[in-house]
Amino acid sequence: MPGAPPFPNRGRKANSVPSTALAEAPGGDSALRHTGIRFMGDMPWGTHVCLFYETPQDLLDTAVCYFEAGLRSNEFGVWAVSDPVSLEQAEEALRRAIPRFDRYREAGQIELIAGSEWYLEGDEFDLQKITGGWSEKLSAALAKGYDGVRVSGNAFWIGTKHWKEFCEYEHELDRSLVGQKMIVLCTYSFQSSRAVDMLDVARAHQCCIVRRKGNWEFLETPELKQAKREIRRLNGALDILSKPFPGHQILTPKERVALAQIIRGASSKEAGRTLGISPRTVDFHRANLLKKLGARNVADLVHKVLGE
Repeated sequence: MPGAPPFPNRGRKANSVPSTALAEAPGGDSALRHTGIRFMGDMPWGTHVCLFYETPQDLLDTAVCYFEAGLRSNEFGVWAVSDPVSLEQAEEALRRAIPRFDRYREAGQIELIAGSEWYLEGDEFDLQKITGGWSEKLSAALAKGYDGVRVSGNAFWIGTKHWKEFCEYEHELDRSLVGQKMIVLCTYSFQSSRAVDMLDVARAHQCCIVRRKGNWEFLETPELKQAKREIRRLNGALDILSKPFPGHQILTPKERVALAQIIRGASSKEAGRTLGISPRTVDFHRANLLKKLGARNVADLVHKVLGE
């Protein structure tokens, strides 16, 4: 059939949820997709990743592995190429690394486009046109029998008058990808990015990775660091509750987790935020804990549990 991939990979279908910005992807399950980036492993559809690279070779090596994994997984690939890599260099790198790359290219399974032409037309930025363009490519790929779309674009807009507009675009793209059969890898020059730029970019992506001096590492946002601190505090409270105390065997798992929050002194609002439940539900668990453990109040509850 015209447009069919040369190496179909059957049985890898992913779940989808309607989105207002990108085309809806019907049917499937929630299978993970192989990113081709060893540091990341497998990721679900809708993943929006940022790579900060140090050298052009870092960019080429990562993008080649990324697209090779997509081609072998029956995905349609689109690489929006820009400085410091040319279209010719990108194509040659793919051809050298991927067996039978020309067959994939001739079948129309991968497309290399000039990033400046895709994102800017006449030096004008049009958010709706760009997101609409991704929607069209996704719809066309699904219609041709591909499992989904794999995209990468290099950020040539750092330090230009379009920086604010592209930051807004990254946030909109991140929201639009939810439930869609797309994986997007945005690449930024580590050396060209200021600290404030890196923070803005990190907040617009689900995760950020850095390739520097041959090593990989995750770039953490303040929100992620705060979440990790909350987890450490919660784990500390759970460690306290790991020791048996009178009545521990009659508590449900949810009550034990709520008890951990109470022991560490969290308010109903704080505990609810940490546990993903309402403050009222925390109050409900607190009342049950007082009753089950025969405590008069929270101070008495802490005494019974910790023996203090």
